[in-house]
Amino acid sequence: MPAACDSVLEDIEDIVSAEDLKPHDRQFVRKNVFPKVRKRNSQKNIQTDDDPPSDSIIPGVQKIWIRTWGCSHNNSDGEYMAGQLAAYGYKITDNSAEADLWLLNSCTVKNPAEDHFRNSIKKAQEGKKKVVLAGCVPQAQPRQDYLKGLSIIGVQQIDRVVEVVEETIKGHSVRLLGQKKDNGKRLGGARLDLPKIRKNPLIEIISVNTGCLNACTYCKTKHARGDLASYPIEELVGRAKQSFQEGVCEIWLTSEDTGAYGRDIGTDLPTLLWKLVEAIPEGAMLRLGMTNPPYILEHLEEMAKILNHPRVYAFLHIPVQSASDSVLMDMKREYCVADFKQVVDFLKEKVPGITIATDIICGFPGETDEDFQETMKLVEQYRFPSLFINQFYPRPGTPAAKMHQVPAAVKKQRTKDLSQLFHSYNPYDHKVRKKYATYV
Repeated sequence: MPAACDSVLEDIEDIVSAEDLKPHDRQFVRKNVFPKVRKRNSQKNIQTDDDPPSDSIIPGVQKIWIRTWGCSHNNSDGEYMAGQLAAYGYKITDNSAEADLWLLNSCTVKNPAEDHFRNSIKKAQEGKKKVVLAGCVPQAQPRQDYLKGLSIIGVQQIDRVVEVVEETIKGHSVRLLGQKKDNGKRLGGARLDLPKIRKNPLIEIISVNTGCLNACTYCKTKHARGDLASYPIEELVGRAKQSFQEGVCEIWLTSEDTGAYGRDIGTDLPTLLWKLVEAIPEGAMLRLGMTNPPYILEHLEEMAKILNHPRVYAFLHIPVQSASDSVLMDMKREYCVADFKQVVDFLKEKVPGITIATDIICGFPGETDEDFQETMKLVEQYRFPSLFINQFYPRPGTPAAKMHQVPAAVKKQRTKDLSQLFHSYNPYDHKVRKKYATYV
């Protein structure tokens, strides 16, 4: 891999004069360019005047491989970055070996995800690939040794990915980690009308806000995404309408906590959802993302009405993490088990056939056998059809990493026990022999 320059540039403006035409300006002057993957010439070793060699230092002609780890918010960011790069002229490839540059979009939730990210960086360097790093890992800890000398694009700067890739192709190391603000107020992130290459052309993932209001002791994502910053309703509705015009038939809402939406801009989630429902055409559907219990309690009546709407999936992801109030207190989850049960019981009563998904962390610091048995009883009681089981991993820089840890063997056994319980029941038995409408 070519050596990085001796000094790391904090912003591209350090090397671009005010008179130079910015890559962003050049990109949007090309009105007839659409974000799609270019087809490779089937005849090998043939170059045309319109297709310079991929090893050229001229930006915009190279092949780029994008790898994303983590949540749907991260996947949406990856789709936006791919769309902008393709619109500028770069070729997005599924073949990492033929790519000239790797764009690695990371997740910081658990140790294994960061390990995969670190290993991919090493593999790229061994393969002499140029590298641009994105996502929550470099945003939260940009000074880690294994990130030194590499270009980084922050989670709120994805609209500038073309600039970062362009400078990296030239051999520069660039880092854009700033927060987007308007008159001093933090914004939700890059604007939503950017070009996009969807992994599934029928599904549009829309981030309604970034960050959250919580301070969970185990969470590293907070270090990267920060406090709650919501997009305006009109911007979100506009993106949904644009997506439907492009052939999308499902909208998936995502964020670190959709239930907290709007609390920073004087609105709330039900208000947004009713506006989106009005914009959903016949045959299209809306799917809600994860919401923590505290921010859904006050909207239960309205949420039940929305989830009963024929164009909204009767589905809600509500993480409980533990059925022990003492563990929840150590996690700083800001609710008790009774709150979670109130939300689930109410929605199951008011929304027939609703699917409730939840998350559980096994082996949080200080979790006793009695605490874990309370969690097992909760799962046995509700028999969640969708259950995300996570073994606890201490993330560097979080309060939970400094707490007294549960032995690794105990964490593994609890994870195994809960997994066996989940696989022991059949949550969809009640649907057998029932008839359902099909759509072609």
